[in-house]
Amino acid sequence: MQIFDYQPPAVPWLDVRYKDRDLIIINKPSGLLSNPGIAAHTFDCALTRLQRLYPETILVHRLDCATSGIMVFARNKKAESHLKTQFQDRQSKKVYIAEVMGHVPQQQGVIDLPIAPDTEHPPYQKVLQAGETGGKSALTHYRVLEHRENSTLVELSPQTGRTHQLRVHMLALGHPILGDEFYGTAEVIGAKPRLCLHAQGLCFNHPYSGKAMCFYSKHPFSE
Repeated sequence: MQIFDYQPPAVPWLDVRYKDRDLIIINKPSGLLSNPGIAAHTFDCALTRLQRLYPETILVHRLDCATSGIMVFARNKKAESHLKTQFQDRQSKKVYIAEVMGHVPQQQGVIDLPIAPDTEHPPYQKVLQAGETGGKSALTHYRVLEHRENSTLVELSPQTGRTHQLRVHMLALGHPILGDEFYGTAEVIGAKPRLCLHAQGLCFNHPYSGKAMCFYSKHPFSE
Protein backbone atom coordinates (compact mmCIF):
# COMPACT_ATOMS: atom_id res chain seq x y z
CA MET A 1 0.00 0.00 0.00
CA GLN A 2 1.24 3.50 -0.83
CA ILE A 3 2.30 5.64 2.14
CA PHE A 4 0.26 8.85 2.39
CA ASP A 5 2.57 11.81 3.05
CA TYR A 6 0.15 14.58 3.98
CA GLN A 7 1.44 18.13 3.81
CA PRO A 8 -1.61 20.37 3.30
CA PRO A 9 -0.98 23.72 1.62
CA ALA A 10 -1.13 26.82 3.78
CA VAL A 11 -1.80 29.19 0.87
CA PRO A 12 -4.59 29.66 0.10
CA TRP A 13 -5.78 28.63 3.55
CA LEU A 14 -9.36 29.00 2.32
CA ASP A 15 -10.67 30.26 -1.02
CA VAL A 16 -14.36 30.95 -0.41
CA ARG A 17 -16.16 31.84 -3.64
CA TYR A 18 -19.74 32.19 -2.36
CA LYS A 19 -21.80 31.80 0.78
CA ASP A 20 -25.37 32.31 1.95
CA ARG A 21 -27.52 30.96 4.79
CA ASP A 22 -27.68 27.48 3.23
CA LEU A 23 -24.39 26.76 1.51
CA ILE A 24 -20.73 27.65 1.01
CA ILE A 25 -18.71 27.29 -2.19
CA ILE A 26 -14.91 26.97 -2.08
CA ASN A 27 -12.13 26.44 -4.57
CA LYS A 28 -10.13 23.62 -2.94
CA PRO A 29 -6.38 23.56 -3.58
CA SER A 30 -4.58 20.39 -4.60
CA GLY A 31 -3.05 18.62 -1.61
CA LEU A 32 -5.85 19.42 0.86
CA LEU A 33 -8.18 16.66 2.05
CA SER A 34 -11.92 17.31 1.73
CA ASN A 35 -12.62 15.83 5.18
CA PRO A 36 -10.47 14.41 8.01
CA GLY A 37 -8.88 11.00 7.78
CA ILE A 38 -8.45 8.57 10.66
CA ALA A 39 -4.93 9.71 11.60
CA ALA A 40 -4.59 12.78 13.82
CA HIS A 41 -2.33 14.59 11.35
CA THR A 42 -5.12 14.56 8.74
CA PHE A 43 -7.47 16.71 10.87
CA ASP A 44 -6.53 19.80 8.86
CA CYS A 45 -8.79 19.70 5.78
CA ALA A 46 -11.30 21.76 3.84
CA LEU A 47 -14.15 20.83 6.19
CA THR A 48 -12.34 21.65 9.45
CA ARG A 49 -10.95 24.88 8.03
CA LEU A 50 -14.48 25.97 7.16
CA GLN A 51 -15.81 24.85 10.54
CA ARG A 52 -13.34 27.16 12.28
CA LEU A 53 -15.19 30.08 10.64
CA TYR A 54 -18.64 28.54 10.21
CA PRO A 55 -19.09 25.78 12.86
CA GLU A 56 -22.31 24.55 11.28
CA THR A 57 -20.60 23.51 8.00
CA ILE A 58 -21.56 20.01 6.75
CA LEU A 59 -19.74 17.94 4.12
CA VAL A 60 -21.85 17.20 1.02
CA HIS A 61 -19.38 15.56 -1.38
CA ARG A 62 -15.63 15.00 -1.73
CA LEU A 63 -12.78 15.71 -4.07
CA ASP A 64 -9.67 13.55 -3.91
CA CYS A 65 -6.85 15.16 -1.93
CA ALA A 66 -4.76 15.78 -5.06
CA THR A 67 -7.71 17.15 -7.07
CA SER A 68 -8.39 20.88 -6.95
CA GLY A 69 -11.52 22.87 -7.71
CA ILE A 70 -15.09 23.72 -6.83
CA MET A 71 -16.79 22.14 -3.80
CA VAL A 72 -20.13 22.88 -2.13
CA PHE A 73 -20.78 22.54 1.62
CA ALA A 74 -24.12 22.80 3.44
CA ARG A 75 -24.84 25.05 6.44
CA ASN A 76 -27.88 23.17 7.77
CA LYS A 77 -29.33 19.66 7.66
CA LYS A 78 -32.12 20.51 5.22
CA ALA A 79 -29.63 21.94 2.72
CA GLU A 80 -27.37 18.92 3.22
CA SER A 81 -30.19 16.50 2.44
CA HIS A 82 -31.33 18.46 -0.60
CA LEU A 83 -27.84 18.76 -2.08
CA LYS A 84 -26.92 15.13 -1.44
CA THR A 85 -30.14 14.02 -3.14
CA GLN A 86 -29.20 16.03 -6.23
CA PHE A 87 -25.77 14.37 -6.33
CA GLN A 88 -27.22 10.89 -5.81
CA ASP A 89 -29.95 11.38 -8.42
CA ARG A 90 -27.42 12.82 -10.92
CA GLN A 91 -29.25 16.14 -11.07
CA SER A 92 -26.08 18.13 -10.51
CA LYS A 93 -23.58 18.75 -13.32
CA LYS A 94 -19.83 18.46 -12.80
CA VAL A 95 -17.14 19.43 -15.28
CA TYR A 96 -13.48 18.57 -14.76
CA ILE A 97 -10.38 19.51 -16.72
CA ALA A 98 -7.46 17.10 -16.94
CA GLU A 99 -4.13 16.99 -18.72
CA VAL A 100 -3.42 13.44 -19.82
CA MET A 101 -0.47 11.56 -21.30
CA GLY A 102 -0.25 11.33 -25.09
CA HIS A 103 -2.64 12.45 -27.80
CA VAL A 104 -6.25 11.34 -27.41
CA PRO A 105 -7.25 10.46 -31.01
CA GLN A 106 -11.02 10.95 -30.86
CA GLN A 107 -12.35 14.47 -30.41
CA GLN A 108 -15.00 13.22 -28.00
CA GLY A 109 -16.38 10.01 -26.62
CA VAL A 110 -17.94 8.10 -23.74
CA ILE A 111 -16.17 5.72 -21.36
CA ASP A 112 -18.68 3.19 -20.05
CA LEU A 113 -16.71 0.80 -17.86
CA PRO A 114 -17.79 -0.50 -14.43
CA ILE A 115 -15.43 0.12 -11.52
CA ALA A 116 -14.71 -1.99 -8.44
CA PRO A 117 -12.21 -1.85 -5.55
CA ASP A 118 -8.94 -3.65 -6.25
CA THR A 119 -9.15 -5.95 -3.23
CA GLU A 120 -5.54 -7.04 -3.60
CA HIS A 121 -4.25 -3.46 -3.60
CA PRO A 122 -6.49 -1.19 -1.48
CA PRO A 123 -7.39 1.66 -1.80
CA TYR A 124 -6.88 1.31 -5.56
CA GLN A 125 -9.81 0.89 -7.94
CA LYS A 126 -9.98 -0.99 -11.24
CA VAL A 127 -12.21 -1.32 -14.27
CA LEU A 128 -13.87 -4.70 -14.63
CA GLN A 129 -13.12 -6.89 -17.62
CA ALA A 130 -15.81 -8.73 -19.56
CA GLY A 131 -17.34 -11.44 -17.39
CA GLU A 132 -16.21 -9.96 -14.07
CA THR A 133 -18.91 -9.09 -11.54
CA GLY A 134 -19.19 -7.04 -8.37
CA GLY A 135 -18.49 -3.57 -9.68
CA LYS A 136 -20.64 -0.49 -10.09
CA SER A 137 -21.57 1.18 -13.35
CA ALA A 138 -19.42 4.18 -14.23
CA LEU A 139 -19.92 6.60 -17.11
CA THR A 140 -17.65 9.44 -18.20
CA HIS A 141 -18.05 11.77 -21.20
CA TYR A 142 -14.85 13.33 -22.52
CA ARG A 143 -14.01 16.05 -25.03
CA VAL A 144 -10.58 17.06 -26.33
CA LEU A 145 -9.80 20.73 -25.73
CA GLU A 146 -6.22 20.95 -26.90
CA HIS A 147 -3.42 18.74 -28.18
CA ARG A 148 -0.06 19.68 -26.71
CA GLU A 149 3.41 18.37 -27.57
CA ASN A 150 3.17 15.16 -25.53
CA SER A 151 -0.20 15.50 -23.81
CA THR A 152 -3.86 16.36 -24.27
CA LEU A 153 -6.08 18.76 -22.34
CA VAL A 154 -9.51 17.18 -21.95
CA GLU A 155 -12.89 18.11 -20.47
CA LEU A 156 -14.41 15.30 -18.41
CA SER A 157 -18.07 15.11 -17.42
CA PRO A 158 -18.76 12.18 -15.08
CA GLN A 159 -22.35 10.94 -15.00
CA THR A 160 -21.58 8.80 -11.95
CA GLY A 161 -19.40 9.49 -8.91
CA ARG A 162 -17.30 6.39 -8.32
CA THR A 163 -14.07 6.52 -6.32
CA HIS A 164 -11.15 7.51 -8.59
CA GLN A 165 -13.51 7.26 -11.58
CA LEU A 166 -11.80 9.81 -13.81
CA ARG A 167 -8.30 8.54 -13.04
CA VAL A 168 -9.23 4.91 -13.69
CA HIS A 169 -11.27 5.67 -16.81
CA MET A 170 -8.52 7.73 -18.44
CA LEU A 171 -6.00 5.04 -17.55
CA ALA A 172 -8.25 2.44 -19.21
CA LEU A 173 -8.42 4.66 -22.30
CA GLY A 174 -4.62 4.55 -22.44
CA HIS A 175 -4.13 8.18 -21.40
CA PRO A 176 -3.40 8.43 -17.66
CA ILE A 177 -3.72 11.81 -15.96
CA LEU A 178 -0.34 13.50 -15.58
CA GLY A 179 1.08 13.62 -12.06
CA ASP A 180 -1.09 10.71 -10.86
CA GLU A 181 0.92 9.11 -8.05
CA PHE A 182 -1.70 6.37 -7.61
CA TYR A 183 -2.08 4.99 -11.11
CA GLY A 184 0.76 6.53 -13.11
CA THR A 185 4.09 5.12 -14.19
CA ALA A 186 7.30 6.91 -13.19
CA GLU A 187 7.05 8.88 -16.43
CA VAL A 188 3.46 9.97 -15.71
CA ILE A 189 4.26 10.89 -12.10
CA GLY A 190 7.36 12.86 -13.05
CA ALA A 191 5.64 14.78 -15.85
CA LYS A 192 3.97 17.26 -13.48
CA PRO A 193 4.40 18.33 -9.84
CA ARG A 194 0.76 17.55 -9.01
CA LEU A 195 -2.23 15.57 -10.26
CA CYS A 196 -3.52 17.45 -13.29
CA LEU A 197 -7.21 17.12 -12.44
CA HIS A 198 -9.37 20.15 -11.59
CA ALA A 199 -13.09 20.43 -10.81
CA GLN A 200 -13.72 23.46 -12.98
CA GLY A 201 -17.52 23.69 -12.92
CA LEU A 202 -20.39 22.65 -10.68
CA CYS A 203 -24.10 23.30 -11.31
CA PHE A 204 -27.04 22.44 -9.04
CA ASN A 205 -30.35 23.84 -7.79
CA HIS A 206 -30.28 25.98 -4.65
CA PRO A 207 -31.69 23.93 -1.74
CA TYR A 208 -33.98 26.75 -0.56
CA SER A 209 -34.97 28.80 -3.62
CA GLY A 210 -34.67 26.05 -6.24
CA LYS A 211 -32.77 28.48 -8.47
CA ALA A 212 -30.18 26.98 -10.83
CA MET A 213 -26.68 27.89 -9.68
CA CYS A 214 -23.36 27.37 -11.45
CA PHE A 215 -19.86 27.99 -10.10
CA TYR A 216 -16.62 28.07 -12.06
CA SER A 217 -12.90 28.03 -11.30
CA LYS A 218 -10.55 28.06 -14.29
CA HIS A 219 -8.10 25.18 -14.46
CA PRO A 220 -4.43 25.92 -13.72
CA PHE A 221 -2.95 23.65 -16.41
CA SER A 222 -1.48 26.20 -18.82
CA GLU A 223 1.55 25.10 -20.81
